[in-house]
Amino acid sequence: MINDLYINTYNPDVLSCLANLSNDEVFTPPNKVNDMLDMLPKNIWKDKNAKFLDPACKSGVFLREIAKRLLEGLEEEIPNLQQRIDHIFHHQLFGIAITELTSLLSRRSVYCSKYPNSKYSITAFENISGNIRFKRIPHSWTGERCTFCGASQSEYAREEGLETHAYEFIHTVKPEDIFNMKFDGIIGNPPYQLSTGGSGVQATPIYNKFILQAKKLNPKYLSMIVPARWFSGGFGLDSFREEMLNDTSLRIIHDYPEASDCFSGVQIKGGVCYFLWDRDNKGDCTVYTHRGDSIGVPETRPLLEKNCNTF
Repeated sequence: MINDLYINTYNPDVLSCLANLSNDEVFTPPNKVNDMLDMLPKNIWKDKNAKFLDPACKSGVFLREIAKRLLEGLEEEIPNLQQRIDHIFHHQLFGIAITELTSLLSRRSVYCSKYPNSKYSITAFENISGNIRFKRIPHSWTGERCTFCGASQSEYAREEGLETHAYEFIHTVKPEDIFNMKFDGIIGNPPYQLSTGGSGVQATPIYNKFILQAKKLNPKYLSMIVPARWFSGGFGLDSFREEMLNDTSLRIIHDYPEASDCFSGVQIKGGVCYFLWDRDNKGDCTVYTHRGDSIGVPETRPLLEKNCNTF
């Protein structure tokens, strides 16, 4: 079978068993990734020119599952398996890791080697990163806060060798310069928040910054899985909430009021959701509410209904 190279390498699938490190950085199980990918049109997996970006790679599972679909979808157009693999991994899949460790894990998941220029990689690159990059960058301090993400200088101004959590994708005014290309699909599970450093003080949400930055790249499709607290706004999310509710490109939302129904064993106040943003297909949004193993009757309507200021 086409996907034997992944099935044989990951059996059992370590990405299904990977423990979540914290509520800030939650790893996505493969089955949930595929639920998200199912929202995209099927013909995209037959398009050899379609390009995909995960702007917040942790385990590499999004790129890996996309690769599986492209390997099958492009079989007729590129019959030779190795040529198909080389084309997909070199020209269609791109990622930005959130830490150096997750860059190694992501490359191991996608290329079957943490160094894609080694003999163990399923496709040969000339560099050690392939198309999954990690760049350690500093925060840009203005006063005691980072201009880009709002991180506290006292909490995140760290010495060399320690993670600063200054995520590359949201620490630039020109995200298009990172890979210097346009993407058909931007899909991922970004970090959710940054600690403010104070006992009992609410953390600063940053997942909204990943979504807004992705929109700047104007992809055909955008899908992310994030906390659902933006439904009600508050703590820096009011303007983000307003933009999302008025965005008619937001076509599908899957809502999990209990985060553990989506991420086993994880508790996130307000639950989580994932969505499909479709640039060229505007209209009402269809909302699916998940409770346990059941899904309520889907409701299709404008997110911000007339004379109503609630989701």
